[in-house]
Amino acid sequence: MLKTLTGRINKDLKESQINWKVALSFIPIAFFTYLFHEFGHWVVGEILGNDMTLSLNSSNARTGVLIKEAHNLYISIGGPAFTILQALIFLLITKHKKSVYTYSVTFFAVFSRFFSIVLGGFSQQDEARISLMLNVNKYLIATIVLSILLLIIWKCNRIMKLNFKAVGYFITLSTLVILLVIVVINLIDK
Repeated sequence: MLKTLTGRINKDLKESQINWKVALSFIPIAFFTYLFHEFGHWVVGEILGNDMTLSLNSSNARTGVLIKEAHNLYISIGGPAFTILQALIFLLITKHKKSVYTYSVTFFAVFSRFFSIVLGGFSQQDEARISLMLNVNKYLIATIVLSILLLIIWKCNRIMKLNFKAVGYFITLSTLVILLVIVVINLIDK
């Protein structure tokens, strides 16, 4: 029975285009995605004239105070905007290259926002903060961001001809790697 199950999983992984190299590539992809998201906050803050710091899971004004309170909205938008940018860029590369590695970068960008918004304490996420500052329904910005990202990954899945089972394996892999990133963030923050 175990041999049958193992054989079935191996077959599914092969159909999903996941091998040990792809699985291991998710580790740097995850760290890149987190940094790129925070880089979005940092870039906007710097463009607005604030002296910003950057780490794996945060970007803040070095002094703790922004030049103008209004900058907080734009800096908050920077992270989700860069995550969408990452997904779009790697969607285009995936369309051209048909590479499971570029697909993985797109997938993880989408997954990381979904994971953070759904399981990461919604009120602590950029999208909730943006909604609050814009005085709109607290779920509106998250819904817009996730809708855009889900459309991108839907298109990417079609390009790569991946089915729901394959997506399930990518979700499993992404969950394991995002948990690793969370452990590293917690170790760094101590």
